[in-house]
Amino acid sequence: MEERDFFDEKEALKPANLACFFCHQSDTYEIRWLVRTKKKMLPRGADERDRARFQKAQSYMLRRDDFVNCKNVRCRKRFEISGVQSVVFIEG
Repeated sequence: MEERDFFDEKEALKPANLACFFCHQSDTYEIRWLVRTKKKMLPRGADERDRARFQKAQSYMLRRDDFVNCKNVRCRKRFEISGVQSVVFIEG
């Protein structure tokens, strides 16, 4: 059984305050995330090893965007997202 079988997946947009490396202007950017929430029950056909993996599984978010385009009209350069984690675990 694959890890994806333990989770429900959906896309989400989250705002982040980032500064362009080139023009140093700060602005709020919408970053795409893949949200994986743990299913309530273990899928059918699971063995003992799958049950142990499901027990340890935890809901989390994966950052989909690695780069954003600067919103400054004079700059418009593409810069890498830094300072924002690529994986965030969700409590609950």
